[in-house]
Amino acid sequence: MAIRGARGKWLRPLFSLLLLALFVGAMARIHPNETKNLSAAEKEELQSSPNSTMAARWEGIDEGGLNEHAVDDPAEVAKMVEMAIQNSTERRELGFLSCGTGNPIDDCWRCDPNWQNNRKKLADCGIGFGHNAVGGRDGRFYVVTDPSDNDPVNPRPGTLRHAVIQEEPLWIVFKRDMIITLKQELIMNSFKTIDGRGVNVHIANGGCITLQFITNVIIHGLHIHDCKPTGNAMVRSSPSHYGWRTMADGDAISIFGSSHVWVDHNSLSNCADGLVDAVMGSTAITISNNYFTHHNEVMLLGHSDSYVRDKQMQVTIAYNHFGEGLIQRMPRCRLGYFHVVNNDYTHWEMYAIGGSANPTINSQGNRYLAPTNPFAKEVTKRLDTSEGQWKGWNWRSAGDLMLNGAYFTPSGAGASASYARASSLGAKSSSMVGSITSGAGVLGCRPGRQC
Repeated sequence: MAIRGARGKWLRPLFSLLLLALFVGAMARIHPNETKNLSAAEKEELQSSPNSTMAARWEGIDEGGLNEHAVDDPAEVAKMVEMAIQNSTERRELGFLSCGTGNPIDDCWRCDPNWQNNRKKLADCGIGFGHNAVGGRDGRFYVVTDPSDNDPVNPRPGTLRHAVIQEEPLWIVFKRDMIITLKQELIMNSFKTIDGRGVNVHIANGGCITLQFITNVIIHGLHIHDCKPTGNAMVRSSPSHYGWRTMADGDAISIFGSSHVWVDHNSLSNCADGLVDAVMGSTAITISNNYFTHHNEVMLLGHSDSYVRDKQMQVTIAYNHFGEGLIQRMPRCRLGYFHVVNNDYTHWEMYAIGGSANPTINSQGNRYLAPTNPFAKEVTKRLDTSEGQWKGWNWRSAGDLMLNGAYFTPSGAGASASYARASSLGAKSSSMVGSITSGAGVLGCRPGRQC
């Protein structure tokens, strides 16, 4: 009996260990591509299930009170969010992705290990107001082999400048890693895609990208930083035209009188003026999956309070990470219609979303983490306008997660027609923002692997 009892004493934990090993082995055999066969609804359910990593992080947060001006324990919640942000950053650095993130752009193409041979699939994955931007989908590939920019009037074949000025649609890729320092602003022509996937391309320390009175442009996978004012020089804008350019402000991407533009999965920082500016009647724009850092005036949407053509502007700002070192204008809006959806706001010093001249701002499913400064908790800022005026502007927050005392000041009567013009896609739950934005910025794509 003593021997039998001893044997039972050791067999029980051994049996438990055997069951655990069988369970781990079964889980290891689940292939990540199996989520490709799930419907969109099933993917969302999977992401929001109690077994989801992101769901676990936010367990215990009362969804009914997401738009309250404060939380019960701001310091504790802020600590949780900072840990989640750190984990997201580490995943970004490791190139981590499990297919089926809930990000409809990424889930459209990133699970394909043969993405390099199916690059133009990206053009079918757009969302929001800029979803019809086809870029160079219907043209040939142009391979940039030369990072130089010695002559902005007569660019050398094989350079980025020579590629973007052509009249025909082009899908522009890069032969190898490059740092491109532009002598003058890069003036693009219509129906172009700049696709930096698979290599490490920096546009830095010189002029940057200008879209002026053109249409159908996709800019994807570039590091754009340290852009400088340039100008007072001749610059070519097409094979048949060059002209005198006055001083450019030093924006990373300047969108001027242009439409059907998609700016996706870029890393932008530290430029002389804005990181993305859209003015002078530009519209049908999506700014998605970008990683913004170390900058003051991040994004300007609208030329001036009196420029009435910007009343028709429609811009989607989705799945971006507004990260460290940012101060204000994420974005700063005028006159038009702006859908701010499922972004991760982890840093601002003055405010996140500002505006003047009666813009319609529809904020849905974002995560706003206020700074420690007690005087900078407000997400919103009305600029150069009395409260008597801005009380009628349509600004709303729906399903946003407010952390560390962050609060959004709504206004307006909530006219459905106005918000219909500022709605461009269905918002996911704010609890999914960490997962949706974990790959924001330039991706570490490698041939033969899921990106």
